[in-house]
Amino acid sequence: MYSVELQNVSKRFGREVIANELDLQIEENTFSVIFGAPASGKSTLLRLITGLEKPDSGQVCLRGQDVGDVTPGDRNIGYVPQSFALYPHYSVFDNIAYPLKLKGVAKQDYTPIVEDTAEQLQIAHLLQKRPDQCSGGEKQRVAIARGIVKNTKIFILDDPLTGLDFKLRERLFDDLREMKDALQATFIYTTSDPLEALMLAEEVHIFDGGKIVEVGALEQVYYNPAHARSIALLGFPNTNILDGQLAEDGQVCETPVFSFPVSGVKTQSSDVTVALRPQDIVLNPTNADGMVTAPAEITLVEDLGGELHIYLESSGVEMETVFSHGTGAEPTEGPATIGVHPSRFRVYGAQDQQFIAEGTS
Repeated sequence: MYSVELQNVSKRFGREVIANELDLQIEENTFSVIFGAPASGKSTLLRLITGLEKPDSGQVCLRGQDVGDVTPGDRNIGYVPQSFALYPHYSVFDNIAYPLKLKGVAKQDYTPIVEDTAEQLQIAHLLQKRPDQCSGGEKQRVAIARGIVKNTKIFILDDPLTGLDFKLRERLFDDLREMKDALQATFIYTTSDPLEALMLAEEVHIFDGGKIVEVGALEQVYYNPAHARSIALLGFPNTNILDGQLAEDGQVCETPVFSFPVSGVKTQSSDVTVALRPQDIVLNPTNADGMVTAPAEITLVEDLGGELHIYLESSGVEMETVFSHGTGAEPTEGPATIGVHPSRFRVYGAQDQQFIAEGTS
């Protein structure tokens, strides 16, 4: 059974389409990440699930039941909003306990639940403080604790770690995964940060243009994305996207930068989109056997500690690649040669953005 299912759901605000006949299925007891660009409507999607927004059409089902007429408070969902949304005049203890108070749970019954949850999130020492006495990271943990304190099997987290430093986020990633396993619950987490998606997701749903364009295990969606938007969005640095054309025989793909072989492609249009991850571009290859190469100009080198991010231009196309320290002569701005093994190119239809083929050696 699905924990959460949206069937043919549409939602718009004026001319802005948030969901367009959208279908979404979340399996029970998974950590699912809904990943999309900033301001793509992910928060509204979660509000449709919680009941804080009503769909214009379609059904929202929880645990196999249509909940269109069920109020948000009766949907029994643990919800962590993007903002802390803490009550400033309440103590941390009372903020965490608030959902249980609303359900009429007696204090002697909810006190150990609140204390156990706070202990799990390492904020037990803050229970008597007010939110204004807590740091940003501590407030975020309080908000998460309040969201998961309810006795439920569905927890929704709306990009809850935005603005926290990376070390704290890493620690909270581990906490969330452990909580999901301990509670045997379904966690739905939205983010526009590809690193968060890569570190958290068991299953990832790529949300773009009001639809879920691809669903799958993280490894599948990352390494073999079936949709061009998946590879464009899910990766760091940004994936290089090039316009291309297939030759009439479907054996060669031409882009402004590279020409590479593909195995007999069947498509109604010769126009294609070619995706190339930055990690697959080799700078000044010493052995270019089997590679396709092109001249380029390095326009900027950014040192990010463990690696360099290299910005390139070739035949009027801007691209990115990465270079690890200690792997050879470090690049500087100026002329360069770039090489790519043909198998690293992924080719998508220009119209439907669906996967067509990989390059071949």
